[in-house]
Amino acid sequence: MADITTIESGIHTRESYMQYAMSTILDRALPDIRDGFKPVHRRILYSMYESKIIYNNDMAKTTEPVAETMKIHHHGDTSISEAIALMTEQNESLLHPYIDGEGTFGKVYLKCNPSAARYTSCRLNKFSEEFFKDLNSGVIKLIGEDKKHLQPIVLSASFPNILIKNNEGIACGIACNFPSFNLIEVCNTTTAYIKDKDINLLDTLKAMDFSTGEELIFDESELNKIYDTGRGSILLRSKYTYDKENNRINIYKIPYSTTADAIKAKITELMKKDANFKDILDIKDLTGFNKKTQKEELKITIDIKKNTDVNLLMKKLFKKTPLQSSFSANMNCLVDFVPKVLGVKQILDEWLNFRTECITKGLQYNINKLSDKLYILKGFETVLLNVDNVIDIVQNSKNDDMIISKLMSNLNVDKEQAENIANITLRNINKEYILNKIKDIPSLEQDIDDLKYKHDNKEEINKIIIEDLERIKKTYGIPRKTQIIYDDLTEDVSEDILIEDYNIRYYLTNDGYLKKIPLTSLRGVSEQKLKENDFVLQELDTLNKSDLILFSNKQVAYKLKSHELPDTKISNQGEYLANLINLDKDEKIIYAISTTDYKGNILIAFKNGKIAKIDLSSYLTKTNRSKLINAYSADSEMVNIMYLEKDIDLLCKSSIGKILIINTDQIAVKSSKMSIGVSVLKSKSESYMDLCVDLDKVEGLEVVDYYKGNVNSIGNYLKKSDSIEIV
Repeated sequence: MADITTIESGIHTRESYMQYAMSTILDRALPDIRDGFKPVHRRILYSMYESKIIYNNDMAKTTEPVAETMKIHHHGDTSISEAIALMTEQNESLLHPYIDGEGTFGKVYLKCNPSAARYTSCRLNKFSEEFFKDLNSGVIKLIGEDKKHLQPIVLSASFPNILIKNNEGIACGIACNFPSFNLIEVCNTTTAYIKDKDINLLDTLKAMDFSTGEELIFDESELNKIYDTGRGSILLRSKYTYDKENNRINIYKIPYSTTADAIKAKITELMKKDANFKDILDIKDLTGFNKKTQKEELKITIDIKKNTDVNLLMKKLFKKTPLQSSFSANMNCLVDFVPKVLGVKQILDEWLNFRTECITKGLQYNINKLSDKLYILKGFETVLLNVDNVIDIVQNSKNDDMIISKLMSNLNVDKEQAENIANITLRNINKEYILNKIKDIPSLEQDIDDLKYKHDNKEEINKIIIEDLERIKKTYGIPRKTQIIYDDLTEDVSEDILIEDYNIRYYLTNDGYLKKIPLTSLRGVSEQKLKENDFVLQELDTLNKSDLILFSNKQVAYKLKSHELPDTKISNQGEYLANLINLDKDEKIIYAISTTDYKGNILIAFKNGKIAKIDLSSYLTKTNRSKLINAYSADSEMVNIMYLEKDIDLLCKSSIGKILIINTDQIAVKSSKMSIGVSVLKSKSESYMDLCVDLDKVEGLEVVDYYKGNVNSIGNYLKKSDSIEIV
């Protein structure tokens, strides 16, 4: 039983971990649904704004916003500078970056780190200004340790930024992966949703849109799933051109979810190991500065052989490499500081609630501001009717306090109004000045009434939201970068298309080696290479698209794809099966079958005189399992195993020399791999079956003397004039 110290230590550990977990979730990994930013991004933008590192000012060394952000973001300078890099236009990870930069900030499509902060410069761009329009309007709430370390809980956003900005993060047991959408489509969708909650999102929000400008394979059901639940996966595909003159494929756009380095590494690997890509001669990553366009551009070149089927090769590459990659959406965000995975309409609901609150607060702020101004002017209005009285009060009062007191009592104004009246200089206490001051009262009253009407009217607030969305769309909207490829324009690439088919021959040796040799390599064949005292147990002619089934002496069947095994030469020793399929120490492969359609039967003869005839389709599995246990019955020792494409005559022999010949059509086909079979050769005097072979492989025998035509017989003794010679 645990002592009290151990229990207390466990409780302390749990509490500490919970605090850490909550910190990573709330303060690091997930974006807030209201402004679409994770804490580090929000703090960077606010620190830069407060430090006047903005679009119409000079750029600052990146170390400056890093240092300013560290005052309110206690996670180290490296994480801040990396976050700044990802928000720059130069990094190209965002459709709408928030920061302009100078220097090397890395690229989303390369595995390269940005330069150190001291070598780069940056400033906020004009787009980021949208998040600070309400900073001084009572909308954005600031918190902090003291006045020098204030930060906003959330920034205001006049559009659903959470759908515009890619966000990826991981915390303790929780993660997010937000795709980006086109700003114009998001604004149109939000407007349409305000007007009708039952809209079909696909009518306006066509699909995701990424800064990398690849192709997106349109899948309506999967997109609807993402839009409804916040989770799902889409396929992104690279764009390429074919340079016929130089036999070269040029990749110029790749999926957002991969990098040029990953693509090059995978294709290089396939060139070395996979015969399906033997048409590729070379691959180069030529990404860099293009002098013609004066821009940094991605470029991967693939040199190929003449007369290569480019379309087929690209289908293979899309299937086998990151040139076609999936993006798994997980739209997990903070809603009132609680992690929630939301669909698009739920996100819009939450954002509209927040935006309505911001506008309402902004309207109330303006109402209060104008009301205060109106209140002061109303005080001036009383002076117009009491000019002489005001002059008399000022002239006959001993001090300021008496002036304020008399003005309040005589003019029926409050202290603030009295203070403003007392501050009027003597030369301005005249009718013209006062009239000029109070002429704005009617317009102020009208403005206040208009603001109050909007403040209390949901439709008016919706109009403001829509007007902002239209302004944002026209000011910052850009055409789609990711091209949508619809289902009817794409061909489903099956695995079979990607496999090159040709005739092969397998050699299985007694010591457990397997050779896969193309038949073309056997022309003018050199001497077979085997280990000393080893010999060929079985030869098997088949196709590269076939499945190979290897039966072991432990009632296990191992399944291999022929095209996944390397071709070799007859002069090579081959693959050692114990290593290839992880055989047990005392396990041995005793028979091999190759099939493309799983038609035919497996015939297994047992020592107890029984024979099982099993449908080969019993070994066909829905999943690509490579190991099938209980591949045949273990009730009796196996005498022989063979594949039957059609029925044959069998010669069965007992240990006491009895011979029986039957046709396999007398044995019923079973679907169970564990079938014990039917009795074929009856035992006598404790005899057992020690031979069962295809009669066509036997010579020296007068068949008619031993043919019974039916199973479950004892058989006849082998005559002295006969012999059994197996060829």
